[in-house]
Amino acid sequence: MSFITEYGTVLLVLACCFGFFMAWGVGANDVSNAMGTSVGSKALTIRQAILIAMFFEFFGAYLAGGQVAETIKNGIVDASQIEPDLFVLGMMSALLSAGTWLLIASLRGWPVSTTHTIVGAIIGFAAIGISVDTVNWIGLLPIVSSWVVTPFISGLIAFGIFKSVQWLIMDTEDPFRNAKRWVPGYMFLTGFMLALMTFTKGLKHVGLDFSGLESFLYSVLIGVLVAALGISLLTRIQVDPEANRAFHFASVEKVFAVLMIFTACSMAFAHGASDVSNAVGPLAAVVGVIHAGGDMAIGGKSSVPGWVLLLGAVGIVIGLATYGWKVMATIGKGITELTPSRGFAAELATAITVVTASGIGLPISTTHTLVGAVLGIGLARGIGALNLGMIGKIFSTWVITLPAGALFAIIYLEIMMFIFL
Repeated sequence: MSFITEYGTVLLVLACCFGFFMAWGVGANDVSNAMGTSVGSKALTIRQAILIAMFFEFFGAYLAGGQVAETIKNGIVDASQIEPDLFVLGMMSALLSAGTWLLIASLRGWPVSTTHTIVGAIIGFAAIGISVDTVNWIGLLPIVSSWVVTPFISGLIAFGIFKSVQWLIMDTEDPFRNAKRWVPGYMFLTGFMLALMTFTKGLKHVGLDFSGLESFLYSVLIGVLVAALGISLLTRIQVDPEANRAFHFASVEKVFAVLMIFTACSMAFAHGASDVSNAVGPLAAVVGVIHAGGDMAIGGKSSVPGWVLLLGAVGIVIGLATYGWKVMATIGKGITELTPSRGFAAELATAITVVTASGIGLPISTTHTLVGAVLGIGLARGIGALNLGMIGKIFSTWVITLPAGALFAIIYLEIMMFIFL
């Protein structure tokens, strides 16, 4: 107890710095996975994608990020078996470890999973630095299984969405007219899904609580407004005979480029809601224990403070603005050739999967989910459409990331124990 009392302010400041550093890494690296499809399909420029992501990542993190942060904070290790001193230093080492690995990966243009990084770091400090008994191995099962299940689910959803586009639009006698007819429906779905998640889960963290019926009705209204806005934008798009001679679906893809503005917003919101937890979960755990004066029973069960979510949201935005372009450029064109219609299907499928997982508090990998969705799009076009070499490189970074996070966490924990204990 005396350790927490004596160094409480210093530890709190350091934890906030490390949490911000980790959030910067999320913005610099993982946001590229959320926005890369928009850039790769040429629906948005890198600058436009960064501006959209800055706004929606922030609100996704702040309004809907608390549920997953709670899982990262309390679901991986059994805090009751760890001394408060070691718990605080361990969570701080996990943040610094994850931030370090994300910095290395971002500088080299590697798209890695921030979820793998922080989970590996927490397991590393707890299992190796303290005891294997402190890890909640049973609680890890749904988290680890989600890394396999969610790409599969996202791929199925993307496959289904892309097939529906083919049936309703591409394979018809007048694709352009049918695109204008059906695309507003996809816009409604995009707005409805994100609004429903925000009303049912996210706004509770800012003091607003809606009933199930209220959430549904408000979400329908927002979906209708989004579709109406989309229709007004679509009226400005006309058939371009010259472009159609070079590519039969050129005018249709212009319609989908408008739709991708909406799906890019949804993808950024979903990513912020899911992956802010990787930075603020450990930080919230440290803050709770410090504020409770080292009492694990109280601090370990405290909710995620709003200012902690805000700190993580700001860190993500700054990381994206300062270095997000590099990995975004890498992922945007590497897996398969994307057009707006293909990129839309991948983004909407990923957003639906990530937002749903965030709602139930499951920390999934956005990287895995998006790659699964893009693979689904590629398979809908045939295996030859996929860049299997790039996919292999991405998979290899996933394998390296978990032990890298654990190794750095163990090193940092030893350094902090030497300094403070």
